[in-house]
Amino acid sequence: MKILFVCLGNICRSPIAHGLLQHKVEQMGLNWEVDSAGTSDWHEGELPHASAMRVMRDHGIDISYQRSRPIRKSDLAHYDVIYVMDQSNYSDVIRMARTDAEKQKVKLVMEEVHPNSGAEVPDPWGLSYEHYRKVYAMLDEATDKIIERLSSVTYPY
Repeated sequence: MKILFVCLGNICRSPIAHGLLQHKVEQMGLNWEVDSAGTSDWHEGELPHASAMRVMRDHGIDISYQRSRPIRKSDLAHYDVIYVMDQSNYSDVIRMARTDAEKQKVKLVMEEVHPNSGAEVPDPWGLSYEHYRKVYAMLDEATDKIIERLSSVTYPY
């Protein structure tokens, strides 16, 4: 299973989701590939936001290995599922897709928790640490649902 998380700058929401899922699949011994990217290249090469790293550290997870990168068209072919944080990210990634199969891989991450709701993960950039805590809680629940749903799926690779 290969999963990509996408937000705007790849320094707040998607690194948190990436770190959470990576941590959980490692604990469970699942052979999954997890990564994250942004729809912009504004922060390319940068560490996750200090508040994103802090909220993860507060929960015993280190994401200092991550570096921001923009999503590439090749990512749509490579990953099995591409989880986006909001409708704007969804629209940006869908525009990059070359086939219907690639478009079907793109999903709002909170749809795992609240199907057919259109629920989004709000961008905490520029806001208080409490907003990062709320994003963490949302993505913690979503990554649990992802594991629950996808760990029973068998892939030939």
